[in-house]
Amino acid sequence: MDVRSQISMVFHLDKCIGCHTCSIACKNIWTDRKGTEYMWWNNVETKPGTGYPTRWEDQEEYRGGWEVRGGKLRLRANGKAKIITNIFHNPSMPSMDDYYEPWTYEYSELIHAPEGPDQPTARPISMVTGEYIDIEAGPNWDDDLSGSPVYAENDPNLAALTPEQREQLFAIERLVFFYFPRICNHCLNPSCVASCPSGALYKRGEDGIVLLDQTRCRAWRACVSACPYKKTYFNWQTGKSEKCILCFPRLETGQAPACFHSCVGRIRYLGVLLYDASRIEEVATRPDEDLVEAHRSLVLDPFDPEVIAAARANGLHDSTIEAAQQSPVYKFVKVWKIALPPHLEFRTLPMLFYVPPLLPVMSSAETGKVANVSDGLFHVADESRMPIAYLARLLGAGNEGLVRYALRKQLAVRSFRRAATVGDVEKSAAERMLAEAGSSPEEADAIYRLTSLATFDDRFVIPPAHREEAIEMMKDPLQHKQEVGFGLSVAPRRGL
Repeated sequence: MDVRSQISMVFHLDKCIGCHTCSIACKNIWTDRKGTEYMWWNNVETKPGTGYPTRWEDQEEYRGGWEVRGGKLRLRANGKAKIITNIFHNPSMPSMDDYYEPWTYEYSELIHAPEGPDQPTARPISMVTGEYIDIEAGPNWDDDLSGSPVYAENDPNLAALTPEQREQLFAIERLVFFYFPRICNHCLNPSCVASCPSGALYKRGEDGIVLLDQTRCRAWRACVSACPYKKTYFNWQTGKSEKCILCFPRLETGQAPACFHSCVGRIRYLGVLLYDASRIEEVATRPDEDLVEAHRSLVLDPFDPEVIAAARANGLHDSTIEAAQQSPVYKFVKVWKIALPPHLEFRTLPMLFYVPPLLPVMSSAETGKVANVSDGLFHVADESRMPIAYLARLLGAGNEGLVRYALRKQLAVRSFRRAATVGDVEKSAAERMLAEAGSSPEEADAIYRLTSLATFDDRFVIPPAHREEAIEMMKDPLQHKQEVGFGLSVAPRRGL
């Protein structure tokens, strides 16, 4: 058993209000430089929708992630033969059009326009070429566009639905959408790291954060095509790749990442998971229908004496083990089993998990009254407007049972709380719903408190970084202490 620690995240989709505050916080700190204008390390998409970059989930086009061939894992995008044949052009690489051409406005037109009968306007200007452009796309261009024949109907996840379900989903009375915030998943089996010919990408041993050494990057851009979530970007100004760093300078000082700290809906949770690194390849090669449970089995019980002993033998501090025992992510993923990983069929084993949303129930207006398809106060999961098959394609690697379990438990907790606070649900009925969902009143109360009443410290359990021990392998910690700070001592530049 090779016990390691991993900083992991949970996003509660039922609480996301789509305000994009997280995206702006990240943008203002990390990607406001020349060449990063089109980059959004954090973005919020509307589902159903094509996302950013366009149709990023379609790996038949982008060839990201891993595939199993002959019982072994292989990169879909890279291989010795593919590197040679695609050395000057990678057909699976997303282009600027797949993202969007960043723009600003010529604000001087508002100030210096001559007097006239018309209101002056600021024309859009490309931030790449400096020329006037007609805006055709943006990072959240399909925001709130449920039912759009241009965006929503081209969502790759709709392939899991029958033609009849697709037709019903886009009928005007059934329109539904939810928000899907995305950052780098800091995967256990990152295809971006495996694909880099220069070895510039690496996964930090002490906390599992995936980083990119720009002094070693040689602009192969293999990481861009290899990442199935398209969370590695190429800076066209410096000729280097960049990606989300999970705000590690903040984590090392005990602060939550900027996007987590600024979240208005308080949907974000961060904590430590202990996992068995020796089983990564075994888990990643499992059949699609077994992937979620196998992935979950990688996460170890931080209260198990054998796990604790193995963690200490592997150099993990007691403070890290204690943080893992208090981790909200562990509760959502392993104890309550209501948080699921996105597109596990890509086999990168992401360490960002999502609690699926409880979407509206189907209803109709008749004779001036609204009638629901469900007679009860709360509907069952299969009566929601979004088909379970869609959510299973997005979050369950196609396993509908796991998504249905997560939704059923959330509905049971809602009924239980309604019975306790309002009283219009019978207590016996609420307790019966909990039992059918594999839960208990004690667990329901714990879920309610962490999702509704959690403090900042409850949502973000950040262990001491102990960076001095990781640095000891490379240089004197006191020498490093004189050099620390934001940015690089030498700015990245083109060339070798």
